[in-house]
Amino acid sequence: MTFLERLGRFEARHARLVALGWLAAVVVAFGLALGVFGSASLFNRLTSGEPVVPGESRVGRDLLADQHADGPAVVITLDGVDPSSAQARSTVQDLTRTLGEIPDVSKVTSPYDVPGGLSGAAGRTLLAADGQGIAVTARLAADLPRDVSTEHTDAIEAAVDEAAGQLPGVQARTTSLPQLVDEITHQVELDLRRGEGIALPVSLLVMVLVFGGFLAAGIPLAGAIASIAGGLASLWVFSGVIDLDATVVNVVTILGLGLCIDYGLLVVSRFREELRAVPWPHGEPDREQVIAAVGRTVAVAGRTVLFSGLIVAISLSGLMLFQAQILRALGAAGVSVVVVALLVALTFVPALLSLAGPRLVRPGLLSRVPLLRGLLARFGDVAPAEGVFSRLARRVQRHPWPIALGVTALLVLLAVPAFGLHLRSSGTELMPVGSSQRDGFDRIAERYPALAGPDLTVVARAPIADVRAWATDVATVDGVQAVDPPQQEGAVVTLGVRVDGHDPGGQTAGDVVQRLRADRPDFPIWVTGQAAGQVDFSASILRTAPWSIALVVLATFVLLFLMTGSVLVPVKALVMNVISLGASLGVVTWVFERGHLEGLLSFTSTGGIETTIPPLVLAFGFGLAMDYEVFLLSRIKEQHDLGLSNDESVAIGLQRSGRIITSAALLVIIVFAGLLAAQVLVVKQTGVALMVAVAIDATLVRMLLVPATMTLLGEWNWWAPGPLRRLHDRIGIGTH
Repeated sequence: MTFLERLGRFEARHARLVALGWLAAVVVAFGLALGVFGSASLFNRLTSGEPVVPGESRVGRDLLADQHADGPAVVITLDGVDPSSAQARSTVQDLTRTLGEIPDVSKVTSPYDVPGGLSGAAGRTLLAADGQGIAVTARLAADLPRDVSTEHTDAIEAAVDEAAGQLPGVQARTTSLPQLVDEITHQVELDLRRGEGIALPVSLLVMVLVFGGFLAAGIPLAGAIASIAGGLASLWVFSGVIDLDATVVNVVTILGLGLCIDYGLLVVSRFREELRAVPWPHGEPDREQVIAAVGRTVAVAGRTVLFSGLIVAISLSGLMLFQAQILRALGAAGVSVVVVALLVALTFVPALLSLAGPRLVRPGLLSRVPLLRGLLARFGDVAPAEGVFSRLARRVQRHPWPIALGVTALLVLLAVPAFGLHLRSSGTELMPVGSSQRDGFDRIAERYPALAGPDLTVVARAPIADVRAWATDVATVDGVQAVDPPQQEGAVVTLGVRVDGHDPGGQTAGDVVQRLRADRPDFPIWVTGQAAGQVDFSASILRTAPWSIALVVLATFVLLFLMTGSVLVPVKALVMNVISLGASLGVVTWVFERGHLEGLLSFTSTGGIETTIPPLVLAFGFGLAMDYEVFLLSRIKEQHDLGLSNDESVAIGLQRSGRIITSAALLVIIVFAGLLAAQVLVVKQTGVALMVAVAIDATLVRMLLVPATMTLLGEWNWWAPGPLRRLHDRIGIGTH
């Protein structure tokens, strides 16, 4: 008896204790994540911002930050008012005094109290371009905790609203980086609730149809809720150790939800199969038969879940090799959530199976409805010996070459747009048009351009006269529209560069960054800005990607070899996954970079894909693809170990696993579809990318390409060199 089988039997005999332990853990986990126990909630600990990596842009920003003791500025705009009116002057001066009394507001500036007043150069920068608006800036102290910063910006906003009430017709708005972060993190929390609110009920409906009853369907869903709780709790722990970006929560939690539903579906289905396979002397299984079935389920399905979880965890661990903290956070948090999903599937779900016992194999209420009886028989979780998937496999086996070449050609065609992929690190563009802070920043750029800042900033360590002379050369660089006068900032000099099109994250800005860095002056410079950060981020990804890919490929190869004893099956699986993921990136590029389906998906294209999407899709998509590969291969290998031929093993293996793979993929697609309702752009892009990855893998790859290629290879599928074959005989993990 294997360890997993003994574990399953133990859990079945102590099911109530295990279930109550999980119930207590879920309550504690939700309490920690929501801040019930007095500590800050997970969502109050989140951060947001442009992904950064060590590089020139970061060094330049740090140099510039060292010159200032103040923190971020809150920009107040009062539009629709004449600055020269006595009422406007009086109201703004009162507002300035009020803002100065707010704790941690270090400096307040209005056009009335700068040298020269309204007519001076400094005053004009604080007036609207059409002359009908006033801007006031309130500078916060540096390094304030997020909750303190939020408290102060709320106080500023309240003071502004009160002042605006004294100016009829004025449109008042406060805009700042802390408020943008608050808006994004709050929206992420809403998106998560909305996504789960969509995913859980629809998933329950699908599982009811799969299992033919609410009890069997409810067990994977209960496991999913436990997974959500565990995932949020693990993220809460991580947020106390590292800066956790707001988008990590949605992506990682939804992944855990999808995996847990996958594994729960597999385990429940296998339990019903095992329980139906034994004779029932008393008309239904007795207690010992239920315990034995749980043990056998954990031994067989649990082994599949364990392999799958290990491969998903390995694919996510590759993200921890990258320099970008957001990718490391995604990898570390993702691995922890996978561990939670594994624990749920191997402990909590078996305990619930034991408690439900024979009721799981009794006909459900839906099976008594004549209209649904045939549907459940055709698409339920119990696969007949012959059916739609075995017939599909045999059709593919009759024409393997045309199908293999045709599917491969289609996947390559879908991947073509990815060759023109342009990466962006969005700020305000993460929020939809119409959101408060995005509109605020857009209004500043349009009506108060001097406050919006340049598209690129060059930080120089040189006399200002030398920088001024070099600025004439910068003005002639292709793509540069204008150069701001150099400014002395403590020990350094800054030079603002404005590019054609005024898109700080666009291709033109990126080209200007490359040209400035390629043709440097005689003194040290650091080119910073959104496009510069994107260039550094992309270079960092390219440097680290080979090592990350090598780790994931090697570890996945070893695990699949231990599972199958084959060298060719792991290689084939890896190659097919590369083609499949390329197709997914191509579809995402076609949709979001080129702006297709903007109306349907409710987004505004930024002309690129967020920088985190490609590594995230490759890691998460690879893990999910290998998830279904393990589901299918475990069944095929099980049949081949029983002595069946390769082709027969493939047909029966697909028949036994096809319903589970299809149902699991449908459920995961539903889960990721919940992300389509997200307002944060990177979350929406992630949802589309992973939905497409799962859909392609569960249909074109698993149902067509795998049977075709395994037919072409024949018995060579199970080949390994003599030394490796003997090694597998000693340490391989068989199906029995």
